[in-house]
Amino acid sequence: MTAALWVALIAGLSAAVRDGTATYVYQTKTIDVPIDHFTYTGEATFKLRYLINDTYAPGGADLPASPILFYAGNEGDIELFAQNTGFMWELAPKLKATLLFVEHRFYGHSLPFGNASYDSPKNLGYLTSEQALADFALVLRTLNPPNGTTRARPVIAFGGSYGGMLAAWIRIKYPHLVAGAIAASAPVRQFAGVTDCGIFNQILTSVYQVAYTADCADNIRRSWTTLQNYSTSADGLRLLNEKFKFCTNLTKGTDVTETLFDYLTDVYGNLAMINYPYPSSFLAPVPAYPVREFCGRLAQNYTGVELLDHLQSALSIYYNYDGKAACLNINSSYDGTGISDRGWDFQACTEMVMPICADGVHDMFPPQQWNMQTYADKCFKKYGVHPRPANALLNYGGEFLDASITNIVFSNGLLDPWSGGGVLRSSNENVKIVLIPEGAHHLDLRASNPADPASVTRARAVHVQNIQKWLTEYRKQRKVY
Repeated sequence: MTAALWVALIAGLSAAVRDGTATYVYQTKTIDVPIDHFTYTGEATFKLRYLINDTYAPGGADLPASPILFYAGNEGDIELFAQNTGFMWELAPKLKATLLFVEHRFYGHSLPFGNASYDSPKNLGYLTSEQALADFALVLRTLNPPNGTTRARPVIAFGGSYGGMLAAWIRIKYPHLVAGAIAASAPVRQFAGVTDCGIFNQILTSVYQVAYTADCADNIRRSWTTLQNYSTSADGLRLLNEKFKFCTNLTKGTDVTETLFDYLTDVYGNLAMINYPYPSSFLAPVPAYPVREFCGRLAQNYTGVELLDHLQSALSIYYNYDGKAACLNINSSYDGTGISDRGWDFQACTEMVMPICADGVHDMFPPQQWNMQTYADKCFKKYGVHPRPANALLNYGGEFLDASITNIVFSNGLLDPWSGGGVLRSSNENVKIVLIPEGAHHLDLRASNPADPASVTRARAVHVQNIQKWLTEYRKQRKVY
């Protein structure tokens, strides 16, 4: 890329983002897509946002052979994922590829009904994975059409977590548009009847047990009762508010057993997901191996007020590592990172019903059984909808990956609690499995780092090997007959 082009990109519609020490430059564009892809009786559209960088792709006659590396946006602002998927940016110049990051409807700036998008279940009803995949397909077909006698440029889909699920599913549903998919940390089997509801919390607990000392998980297990006991009196609540410096004071016991417990459960899961071997700011600014840092402050057997003191200190690793938080906000559904709980909460009440339970024995959480009826009742109370827990399996499969499914790599870090719902084995030789023993949540999609464990480096090499194989096969069939 010439210096003049670089300046033009910066001065124009481009944006620069950073992943570690790398700077990523892209243009921000929009495309009109239908609010409802599956009806012929309505023609309303909205503007879907995407990011594109084609400075690595060749021009002229060589362009049709140049691949498109496409990121299937998940539950957040697409710029967040562009910032944290450095593996694609490192591949693009080597493959002479165009980079394309497409935002998921109802997230970031891609709001079908503008500020009213979340106002009613009627509007939210268009927030589904099927509609999102159709958005992606339309973008790919529009930006990458065949010319009548020659196939379109080869597209390789990437995604992590829910985005990884979408990357796999778009290869399954639209194989004529996507030549292959790297599905990282994609829990496509985290559904009832396929994966036991207790697996997630059992893996999560094991991460805390091995991070520093088994006392860490034991302290967390004891903390629930300690917190609940202090919440039963005015003096106890006052002490909790003083210790934890909540942005909004707890005023009753249910503030602890519901709001605080939910917050802590999310934090423990998030810390495990971003337990990277170097400092990062994906979900929150944290140090390298944040679970180890967290557990270093709960490394002995604590009880009572002493346990509360050490728990508060450990939590600061997550919510105030950079020292910028004036108080602990346990009520926010939007944390400023670009990920919002609002949309995903609705999806979890419709098609993304992923059962998670705890028994307090094989895990470090208060016993909580999974009850579909109770869950459905809560969803109906919040949104006026009833979940359809079998929809994802009905639409995409998950229990079985038969011979008709090809060109997908499922990678999972075994330190990631979501790996329990991932694809860890397959008898289909065209579906590749990559296991990363030292890996957290989609670590393999992040930019390379000197601190990366060898298993992550090997995983990326396997990804490249498969991508090159898919591209070779695609180019052999480039002509349309």
